[in-house]
Amino acid sequence: MRKELLKKVKRIVVKIGSGVLTGAGTGIDPDFLAGLASEVAGLKKRGMEVVIVSSGAVAAGRPVLGLPDRPRTLPQKQAAAAVGQSRLMRSYEEAFSGFGLNVAQILLTRDDLANRRRFQNARGTLDTLLSCGIIPVINENDTVVVDELKFGDNDNLSALVTNLVEAQLLLIMTDIDGLYTADPRSNPDAALIHQVRSITRDMERGAGGSGTSVGTGGMATKLAAAKKAMKSGVAAVVFAGKVPGNLTRVMDGELVGTLFLPAGESLNRRKHWIAYTLRPAGSIVVDAGAREVLAKHGKSLLPSGIAKVEGRFARGACVRIVDTEGVEFARGLVDYSSQEIEQISRHKSSEIEQILGFRYGDDVIHRDNLVLL
Repeated sequence: MRKELLKKVKRIVVKIGSGVLTGAGTGIDPDFLAGLASEVAGLKKRGMEVVIVSSGAVAAGRPVLGLPDRPRTLPQKQAAAAVGQSRLMRSYEEAFSGFGLNVAQILLTRDDLANRRRFQNARGTLDTLLSCGIIPVINENDTVVVDELKFGDNDNLSALVTNLVEAQLLLIMTDIDGLYTADPRSNPDAALIHQVRSITRDMERGAGGSGTSVGTGGMATKLAAAKKAMKSGVAAVVFAGKVPGNLTRVMDGELVGTLFLPAGESLNRRKHWIAYTLRPAGSIVVDAGAREVLAKHGKSLLPSGIAKVEGRFARGACVRIVDTEGVEFARGLVDYSSQEIEQISRHKSSEIEQILGFRYGDDVIHRDNLVLL
């Protein structure tokens, strides 16, 4: 199955964690980058396009600032990223130029992808770079980002980039062999899981935190990234990035790492953007009847099924849709502001104009703007 699945892949996103890129955390590992460049060159000769999402700027800048450990404050992290980003890109340029490959730096924030026009501009830039044979190296713009604009980690960023560039495969290089039945660092009986069809709650609960002093993501963030990829109809592989040749082995269909199979029913790019790129501005609580209509029948959200509005947001904002138990099961773009929804909730659509003095339509969230999670 792996070989058949990977045979059709022409565009891939490769995410490289700080623990893989920097080794013991003393700076960029030139031997690793030389090996990576060699493998990417081999994939390019096979007709593949490669996008790299790379951590490492903060880790590369940390020794220059004299920081013995991971930065503890946002200003420290931003300063380390400012110093380290140029060193990171210089390392990529030196390694890849040895194989006749050129690289380009792309720095993003969540706001860049949440804004539809900037999303499309970023996609156009990346498509152009790839058509010219350039390897884009993408990182979060840590020097300017604030908490509300953060992707959270580069695992999450890699999943969103996979959707952005319409890649057919997401590869996540990490410091362990893949997803295990338990934490292999503490449980000698832990077994590697070679293939996952769906990510369960038990898997998510059992995923641990970061295992290195230089990374911010653990297996939990990798599962979240794989889940986003699967939802967009894309396979993902989590594997040990430090093992020489592993990238090529994965693409040859060998039994390396954990393969996450794409979902049977995938989201289109716009709905994936709504579900995973936009930051929700508030929540709408719906009753049991509305939840069933939305979840089982794919209908639009009408005002009559709304029990409560949480938060303040404008028309067009992304909001969570939760049931009366507080469980989020959908997200969507609202056609009315929070104040307007509060006024029309529990009323029929035919009463909207009488209550507000105007109406944008019958729906609070149209089904085309609603995504089940």
